Amino acid sequence: MTTTTRTGTASTTSATGRPRAATVGLWVLQVLLAAVFVMAALPKVGADPVAVAGFDLLGLGTVGMVVVGWLELAGAVALLVPRLCGLAAVCQVALMVGATAVTVVLMPAMVAFPALTLVAVCVVAWARRRDTAALLRGLRR
Repeated sequence: MTTTTRTGTASTTSATGRPRAATVGLWVLQVLLAAVFVMAALPKVGADPVAVAGFDLLGLGTVGMVVVGWLELAGAVALLVPRLCGLAAVCQVALMVGATAVTVVLMPAMVAFPALTLVAVCVVAWARRRDTAALLRGLRR
């Protein structure tokens, strides 16, 4: 009687073809970014007086503030949905370009956080570009 045993080895690549550590790192980054966007959205959606004053200064008013807040919140949730995370990252890049530009003009000493957030969301958008393309191809059908 012959017995064969298989030794289980952990796969070092994920289904996407990228190394498993990179996939895990990307998801960790997405979770952290989602938390950042939720924390940024809450004062806007809740009409915090400091947020209202800032958006009034920009000329966007309360309506603009609430719209930006809901966009941030929707993007935060979508960053956690595998099928939507790439598109969400692209949309959040657009929001962060605006946030970084406004911060450069109005509060240049505070630009580091939005700039680093922009870089991080660009990394996610780039890493998820194939997922985004596949999603958009699927929408055209």
